[in-house]
Amino acid sequence: METFQYLIVGGGVAGATAAETIREHDPAGTIGLVNEEPYTLYSRVMLSKPGFFLEKIPFDSIWLKNQEWYQKNNVTFLGGKKAVGLDTKEKTLTLEGGDKIGYGKLLLATGVCARTWEVEGAEKQGVYYLHALDDAKKIIAAIKTAKKAITVGSGFISFEMSDLLRMAGLEVTAVYLEDYYWQQTLDEVSGKMVEAALERMGVTLMRKSAVAKVLGTGKVEGVVLKSGLPIPCDMIVCGIGAYCAFDWLKNAGIAVNRGILANEYLETNVPDIWAAGDAAEFKDIIAEEVVQEGNWVNAHEQGRIAALNMTGAKEPFKFVSFYTTQGSGITIAFAGDVRPLPDRTIIHRGSPQANSYVRFLVVGKELVGATLINRTQELTTITNLIKNNVDVSGKLEQLADPDFDLKTLL
Repeated sequence: METFQYLIVGGGVAGATAAETIREHDPAGTIGLVNEEPYTLYSRVMLSKPGFFLEKIPFDSIWLKNQEWYQKNNVTFLGGKKAVGLDTKEKTLTLEGGDKIGYGKLLLATGVCARTWEVEGAEKQGVYYLHALDDAKKIIAAIKTAKKAITVGSGFISFEMSDLLRMAGLEVTAVYLEDYYWQQTLDEVSGKMVEAALERMGVTLMRKSAVAKVLGTGKVEGVVLKSGLPIPCDMIVCGIGAYCAFDWLKNAGIAVNRGILANEYLETNVPDIWAAGDAAEFKDIIAEEVVQEGNWVNAHEQGRIAALNMTGAKEPFKFVSFYTTQGSGITIAFAGDVRPLPDRTIIHRGSPQANSYVRFLVVGKELVGATLINRTQELTTITNLIKNNVDVSGKLEQLADPDFDLKTLL
């Protein structure tokens, strides 16, 4: 049985960054990286960007690390291997097929899985998810012949795919349960601005709607909504959220909730095991809450901090997560904790009429999160206000004034 001083499960940005950081601080320690996909690190962000999706840039531009990097840095890359079991007493990881790997210190950077669409006929050819590189390849191939598409859900995937499918020349209908787009995260003003942008792009919106059945014999030919309305289509892209498959970790005694529970040092409840990336549900020392973040910059920074602590440091994870997306002529950004919980005071900045809008979320005296529409020039300042726990209790009128310079609050 092969044994590594450092074993990483997950080859995405959190896992690959951890391997890189470990090697920087421990030139000699053995590192193994288990990745369910066969691929070395690539940019998941690019999967839904026009240049890559519409094949306007070379396919190979997606790679961030190649095999040579792993070899040069003496990282054993075990691609196409799925972790299915863990023995924390024996310090062994079991792979699908029965092979075992020993470890001294273990990082769980497993990521999340796309939630499966539970609708009659969802197994038909032409139903897609966009989670990994192979998913993107299938969708890129499908749009070459498809004429009509349906997107399901009202989040990142559905928003970006609706835009890209229109850019590819398809008729697009967006079907979602909510009263307005992105209702679980955005307020109604923001959601309506997103809807208006999609409609300007030519996307047909079906609010408060759900698919009852997928039509077609083997291959997608359309859907019937629960209202009884039929909609013809050649392909369907589902973006209905993500989940973590943790049974194998729970069986090993790892504490989990929605994610793998970790403290501010990204340590799990089991010694010598850390968690990082989309799967980590961690103690946020800025917001003083336990949160789970699913974005690239958060995963990158968590991979770095977890690796530092695996090599002997004791550095807390202190970072304001942020992410952006754009399409249909609109830019959307999120900073900090944007959950619309009851304890939050909401401050509005800008307006739909100005096509520029921010929703601030304040708890007590401090700003904890913000959503921005067409106002990303303020994103860095807002993240610094959150990170530095700036007292904004007497500045709410200034926050609401779109002409007020937020930098003066720092």
